[in-house]
Amino acid sequence: MNRETDLRSRRKDDHVRHALDQDSIVTDSDFNHVHFVHQSIPSFNLDEVDLSTRIGPLKLTQPLYINAMTGGSEWTRTINGKLAEVAGATGIPMAVGSMHAALKHPELADSFTIVRNHNPNGLIFANVGADVSLEGAKRAIELIGADALQIHINAPQELIMPEGDRNFSTWRGNIKNIVQHVSIPVIVKEVGFGMSRETLQILKDIGVQHADVSGRGGTNFASIENARRENKDMDYLKNWGLSTAISLLEAESFVDDMSILASGGVKTPLDAMKCLALGAKAVGMSRTMLEQVEYHGIEAAIEYISQFHHQMRKISVMINARNIEEINRRSIVFSPEILSWQKQRSLHS
Repeated sequence: MNRETDLRSRRKDDHVRHALDQDSIVTDSDFNHVHFVHQSIPSFNLDEVDLSTRIGPLKLTQPLYINAMTGGSEWTRTINGKLAEVAGATGIPMAVGSMHAALKHPELADSFTIVRNHNPNGLIFANVGADVSLEGAKRAIELIGADALQIHINAPQELIMPEGDRNFSTWRGNIKNIVQHVSIPVIVKEVGFGMSRETLQILKDIGVQHADVSGRGGTNFASIENARRENKDMDYLKNWGLSTAISLLEAESFVDDMSILASGGVKTPLDAMKCLALGAKAVGMSRTMLEQVEYHGIEAAIEYISQFHHQMRKISVMINARNIEEINRRSIVFSPEILSWQKQRSLHS
């Protein structure tokens, strides 16, 4: 392994290590400021609840997916193998982490191809950055036989990262070119800083049909990259960005034209149900699943997903909504913090 490959692999391991070290308890998540209205007399039985959904042509039996995390080193190869087994056993999609390591260093490719090897028939999402070329995107898709492609947008992470990118003017053109020339769904995904309606309008204008708003509240890449800085001098940006709940409010006017996906800080089945009520088609989890496979093992992670989905269905009964379409029509009440954002941003729910 040459020096550049070794440095890239060590950075990938650093990301995982710092993610696992972050405090998993968010004391004041914006999900706590979104409230369902309890319905005392449900009109159907638990076994009638159907939370299947779609991301474009892709049918999901449940509205959950393992979101992009890692790849590019031996440790992350092992993690991706575990996550792929969980995805295969539960039937949910899985996204790999950024594949630039494999595109630039073919000797690291097996840390991504292991996902397809362990889950040959599952829905797998490739993942590249917005600086990638069309050729690079196609190579990433081919490498793992991807069913969809995530393009991650991560300007704050790059700017805080000591060795990060400083050039962003080509991003829109790259994304547009990829959307126009690949045959599978393209999902533009934030990495934990959320999406504004202005961002979503840009994506819509360049032809993007699927967006993962990935808000603040989960893995914090501002803190991770600051921890990697010699002087750790950008800690003041640790709360930068929009939460997932706020991002979904920002996305409200786009839900009829785009598949809006939600991730970032989803800790409980109730959080996930609130995402669906705010317009998301499906809900992604990353760090939660990383903790499951690393601290508890594959079988425990499989059971975790099974119970998570089962409890989402129970909450559906409590709000008298038997499917995602009905969940989206159910009344929700916002705390003053959310109402203030809505008012100042002229958003309407």
